[in-house]
Amino acid sequence: MLLTPRSRTQPPLSRRRSLRTLSRHRKAALLASAVSVCLVAAAAPAEPLGVGDRLYPYLGNPGYDVASYDISLTYPGTNDQPLQAVTTIDAWTTGDLERLNLDFAHGTVRSVEVDGRPARFTSAGEDLVVTPEHPLSERSWTRITVRHTSDPVYGEDQQGGWVRTSDGLAMANQADAAHLVFPCNDHPSDKAMFTFRITAPNGYTAVANGLPAGADRVGRTTTWTYRTQHPMATELAQVSIGRSAVVHREGPHGLPLRDVVPAGDRRTLEPWLAKTPGQIAWMESKLGHYPFETYGVLMAEADTGFELETQTLSLFEKNLFTEPAYPKWYIESVMVHELSHQWFGDSVSPRSWSDVWLNEGHATWYEELYAEETAHRPMEERMKTAYGASDRWREAGGPPARPKPPVPGQKISIFRPNIYDGAALVLYALRQEIGGPAFERLERIWVQEHRDTTATTGDFVRLASAVAGRDLRGFLTPWLYGEKTPPMPGHPDWKPAPAPKAAPFRTRR
Repeated sequence: MLLTPRSRTQPPLSRRRSLRTLSRHRKAALLASAVSVCLVAAAAPAEPLGVGDRLYPYLGNPGYDVASYDISLTYPGTNDQPLQAVTTIDAWTTGDLERLNLDFAHGTVRSVEVDGRPARFTSAGEDLVVTPEHPLSERSWTRITVRHTSDPVYGEDQQGGWVRTSDGLAMANQADAAHLVFPCNDHPSDKAMFTFRITAPNGYTAVANGLPAGADRVGRTTTWTYRTQHPMATELAQVSIGRSAVVHREGPHGLPLRDVVPAGDRRTLEPWLAKTPGQIAWMESKLGHYPFETYGVLMAEADTGFELETQTLSLFEKNLFTEPAYPKWYIESVMVHELSHQWFGDSVSPRSWSDVWLNEGHATWYEELYAEETAHRPMEERMKTAYGASDRWREAGGPPARPKPPVPGQKISIFRPNIYDGAALVLYALRQEIGGPAFERLERIWVQEHRDTTATTGDFVRLASAVAGRDLRGFLTPWLYGEKTPPMPGHPDWKPAPAPKAAPFRTRR
């Protein structure tokens, strides 16, 4: 994810944003739950659970692995009213469960069924706690069906989820907001397949992750169906509903591309849309084949403050492409940043949110490399600038692989410069240490070996060591976890620089 810069007159240094450990007695502070449910007495008090993520301890739930989501949404024709919704979850249990928790914190739950039988439910923190008629045994297949509303109206303290556009809605769920839209296991360690069924009044167009599987018109409404062909983290889900044009073209190897833009702006935005096939070809020259079934950009007429790598359909603010102050090379590099995430973050997802530097550092790396190779913007200059600021970034936000927790009330505040340019600086140092050819092999092997799965910082260090033919833990540990930035190989003259007068980030969403 890329954050919107503070100033629109010059391109900033950065523009981005773009566990299975049981925790039964978590007492971390939670948002006041907006879930309206029927409260049912249980044998013991329901508790919110999490999978033990260091940065977002309330996210995810133990006891099951989700295989698939089937999400039906009915849009009422206005973006300030709740959508009627049914979420069906198929999962494998990983332990004996008398009840199970789902992350869900913004909507009205009307009923819950487990394996076709009515189940009791209540709320606990940001969790929907479900008690089936009969306990679930370990290694059993189960289906949970929740009938609920999905509410786009949210308070200032609830960041993300549905984003209102000028003509409808879009989703922005990173890092912890999917459960404001639908019940789920809201942690990237539990990826699953998705089916979306979106019903909207005729005249609206609905688009979601994956490939279209039909559009059925009945009377005054149309139901649009989309299915993913690869597993996806909940934070990467995307549904766009609006008076949109969907522009189709072909990418490398016949890859189907589809872009979603406000219908009235299609002709104006076409020159930018036409750049995607070449950008995919450029990325494939570095990493191998694009990892998914389709790609496209969603240009939303909304003031989000960021771009976001939602899987197969990246979200952008439309005004990025219409604001004349942005240089063309800069806009293209932002497009490549989000495209890079399809490999780094989407196909290879972080096992925990502390591993997010693997997403953003790599996306920043290819953003900078693209600008260097296509617009003659030297990467070395930006890396030298980042080196000068790295000690300050580490002090403010933590080292790249151990970012400080989010600021209370600002859940996305982990997206600081230390995991963007600071993390790209780690990759630059690694390439300096092992050489360009070894680094390029490492990158290709990484995305191939971990495709459609999750990975950790430790996995990256082990693979880098294997490719280099020597143990790199001693070299990479200070770069990833140290309070101070180590010396840069090949650049003994690079030194920390004094703090600038203004920060390069604007951290609102």
